[in-house]
Parts: sequence; C-alpha cells; structure tokens
Amino acid sequence: MIKKIPIGISSCLLGELVRFDGSHKRDAYINGTLSHYFDFRPCCPEVAIGLGIPRPTIHLVKINNEIRCVGVKDPEFDVTDRLKEYASSQKGFQADLCGYILKKDSPSCGMERVKVYSGNHQPNREGFGVYAHTMMQNNPLLPVEEEGRLGDPGLRENFIQRVYVLHRWKQLVAQGITPQKLTHFHARHKLIIMSHADYREMGQLLSRINKDNLLEIAEQYILLLMTTLKSVVNRGQHVNVLQHIQGYLKKELTPDDKAELCELIERYRSGEIPLIVPLTLLKHHFRKSPDTYIDESYYMSPYPQELQLINQL
Repeated sequence: MIKKIPIGISSCLLGELVRFDGSHKRDAYINGTLSHYFDFRPCCPEVAIGLGIPRPTIHLVKINNEIRCVGVKDPEFDVTDRLKEYASSQKGFQADLCGYILKKDSPSCGMERVKVYSGNHQPNREGFGVYAHTMMQNNPLLPVEEEGRLGDPGLRENFIQRVYVLHRWKQLVAQGITPQKLTHFHARHKLIIMSHADYREMGQLLSRINKDNLLEIAEQYILLLMTTLKSVVNRGQHVNVLQHIQGYLKKELTPDDKAELCELIERYRSGEIPLIVPLTLLKHHFRKSPDTYIDESYYMSPYPQELQLINQL
C-alpha cells in the first residue's frame, strides 16, 4: 500500500462546510485522483481564529498604505493580526507537510491575485491571503498552489513534481544526510533540474562540502533546488533533456531507431504528441541497453505513473 504524502489544504476544498455562508468548495480532482496519493491535512484559518459558521464576510482593504483584512460591512472588524498569529502558531503542523493547496481568491487563504479594495477605486488583484502569505514566508521550501490553477496541466505537473522532490528530501533528512547521500540525491534529480535551469550552480555548491559545513550546504542546496523548480518547464526545455538522454544511446541505436526517436522528439516539440510518447520510446531502448545513471534518474519517472500528468504535457 502506498504511503500517502502529507499535504495541507483549505478545508472547504475537501467539502467541509466551513465557508462564510456555511457552504463548501469541494474539488473533484483533489478529492478523486490526488486523494489516492496525498494525505490531506485540512485547515480553515477563519474558523480556527473563532469567526464561526456562518460569519460576516471579510476582504482585503488598503488603509494608510497597509493592507488589512477587515469586515465588508464593519471595517472596524479587523482580523489581520489574528490570522498572521494563527499562521505562525501552526509552524509545527506546517513543518510536517510536503505541499499546500489553497482556496483561490480568499482574503485568508488566497496564494496570489486576491482583490484589494481602496476607497472608491476599482479593486486590484495585488493581494495575498493573510494566513497564506505568512504561512509561505515561514515555509520557503513548501510547494504551494491554488485549486483553480491545478486545472492547468503545466502548473499541476510542476506542483506535484515539487511535492515529490520535497518528500524525497525529507526522507533523506530523516535517514541522516551524508556527503555521499546528498551527492547521490543531486545526481538522481539532475535531469529534472536541467529541464528547469542550469544545474552547474548546484553542482558547484556541492563541490564545497566538507565535514564541517555539511548541514549549511544542505540547507543552501535544498532552498536553491526548490526555488529553481518553481518555474514551469516548456517544451523546448524538455526537448533539450530528451536529446541529452538520447546521447546515452548513441552507440546502441540503429540508424532507423535514431531517426524514429528524433522524429518523435520533434513532434513533441511542435505540440503534436505529449511528452509521454518520446519518454516511452526512450524507456524501451534503455530496457534493452540499461544505463545506471538513467535508470536512477527521477526525470523518467518523477511520480507514480497512475497520475499520468506527463500524458498532458
């Protein structure tokens, strides 16, 4: 049985009746596909600070160049500090997580682009949910996404990939980091890193490891890694990695095999086929001509195949 990965989530997305009007925002994809792999840990900060169900609506307002979370009908009802304090009080709960899914547009939970009101002006979308913003500042490694954005295949794949990378990192930390284990961790993720950015900076960082600075280097490494992985990979970047992987087969491929693989990579580049097609052919060739480095790389299998995310990229 698969051990599920702990993920924080806005309670309403699981169908809990915690919204201001006593309703929910149950998300079918989260409660369906993702629930098979993620152990959801729900939180509704508005209920947690005692606002009740139902409750007066709140929103973000710019007051004297400061954004505050106040009541819509009663601007004197200010819960900004209570939400920040609650977020900080949950550091222990948050430290166990490998990701967090937030309710979009929420003045407490919105990750970004939350409406901010200012006088008689039209609201802008420059705000952050108060709880969410503090939570993210306290947990810079944590992959965070909104349920609405998970409908985008690229954003969904990016979030889930980061969740699995952080989960593997936490397993490494639990086992005890050594220079050899850290180097091996990097090697297994190198092709994933290559698809996002130049991995040489991380390699140079690891080259400075010694017995006295191991933990310091490890902290710098994982922060750099998780920050790098936030960028969404495009087809051109994947093509570069696919061609790099193909290079490991240059002595094994027949001219026809090479032509077929090159054709599929180009068809992927042009958007005719998903990433899974050239990857499947590459896996076929590596089954016949195994390579330890490629076999151990997470790029070829970054998460359980059943999620089928790369079928849509």
